Amino acid sequence: MTHITYKNIHRDGRLVKENELYKHVHDQEFLERYSSNYIEFLRAPRLEEFRETADYLKDYHAARGQKHVKFHLPENKKPIDGLSDHLASKGFEISFTELYAIHPNDFPRMEEDPDIRVEVISDLDDYLVFQYEQDLIYGESFAKGKVAVHRQHFEDDHVTQLLAYYKGHPAGSVDVILKEGTAEIDGLMVHEDYRKKGIASRLQQKVMELYPDRTVILVADGEDTPREMYQKQNYRYQGFQYEIQKIYTE
Repeated sequence: MTHITYKNIHRDGRLVKENELYKHVHDQEFLERYSSNYIEFLRAPRLEEFRETADYLKDYHAARGQKHVKFHLPENKKPIDGLSDHLASKGFEISFTELYAIHPNDFPRMEEDPDIRVEVISDLDDYLVFQYEQDLIYGESFAKGKVAVHRQHFEDDHVTQLLAYYKGHPAGSVDVILKEGTAEIDGLMVHEDYRKKGIASRLQQKVMELYPDRTVILVADGEDTPREMYQKQNYRYQGFQYEIQKIYTE
């Protein structure tokens, strides 16, 4: 299996500025989505460089009605000395994600469960209703914005949308983003009423069945429990990336 890096991960948004320090990605169509409006540092920023960049992004976003700033540090690099203390003192949140990959043959197979059915969606209705309910926790504006994204994905030959049913009720979903040699698991979620029933695992198993010759990849929260599930399922750790974020209330 070829080594996977964060460059293999799909990122939404459009590059609007690049220099030797960072790339600035902006999504004019979906201003509320933090993950497609951010700056990615190409090298670890010094404290003064971060301050200047943060001021630039705050002003850029404020001019467009956005109330957040978000940054990615270079892959496998932690904040340099002094930066972490500054971030904490200024109310920035620091987190990290982990990158995992697996060959479909290595995924532990599960027995069929007559109560669980996983389908590639051919009709958007159930999928959109399910996604909208899940996205509402981030606000109505965000949920409405995601509807447009889901519709775009439905028309995109490089995206497969899966919906899991439990006893006939929509219970979980995932998008699969296809690139050369890889199938990226994105947005894997299970409705809180149907968790701990093996639905997430069966959604993944469907991905393995659909794309047996691709490397399946995903990004997991570095401090959340799903990463432990992926490790038990034979996914291989590929690296980490730190993220810095702040939401302004004024």
